[in-house]
Amino acid sequence: MTDQLEPMPEDWQRALAIVAHPDDLEYGCAAAVATWTDAGREVSYVIVTSGEAGIDTLAPDRSGPVREQEERASAAVVGVTNVEFLGHPDGVIEYGTALREDLAAAIRRHRPELVVTLNFDDTWAGTHWNTPDHRAVGRAVLDAVGDAGNRWIFPDTDAEPWNGVRWVAVAGVDSPTHAVDVTDGLERGVRSLMEHRAYIEALTDEDPEAYARGLIEGFARDEAKRFGGRPAVTFRLYPR
Repeated sequence: MTDQLEPMPEDWQRALAIVAHPDDLEYGCAAAVATWTDAGREVSYVIVTSGEAGIDTLAPDRSGPVREQEERASAAVVGVTNVEFLGHPDGVIEYGTALREDLAAAIRRHRPELVVTLNFDDTWAGTHWNTPDHRAVGRAVLDAVGDAGNRWIFPDTDAEPWNGVRWVAVAGVDSPTHAVDVTDGLERGVRSLMEHRAYIEALTDEDPEAYARGLIEGFARDEAKRFGGRPAVTFRLYPR
């Protein structure tokens, strides 16, 4: 018998998703965002880079604007209209106080109850090495949540301290604790990934829709066995 996951908390109104690259949220998490916005919750995105080093056939000065445009279109599919890019260099994000300060400032601006980020473990599923950007951003997110509530750390940000984050949810991990039923948001999760057409077309010769549908529906089906048979997006939840 597979251990069953707990449902994600629902007694919140504002969430902030912070990830390294355009497309990070679309590889499996956007269907949960669609489910949340359908329920009247507010979700904003903060993307640390513009993903400018992510397309081998497109120079960074051209790739960055394309990827920002694709991310805004992708976010709109799942009901997100507020998307910020912090402008850190793609591929060489450095964990440290500069990154923590930028993330703490974003948390103070948006004042979320739930913060979402991406797998920052060393590997994906214990076999594929994770990227330095994912590891740096995810760990900085956890630290910045604490920083955001301390008025004596980074005191010069524009917004006042915010100590109202109640949970941090990490997507894409192989040891999740909670899940969201994405039955109603799954199709938009697929379509949100499809908006990253330039990225997908450089990545694979597969038809973009077939590629996106196979991945997102496949992820949700795989997780269903741990969530009562319902298609799911899973998270490791850290309460505060």
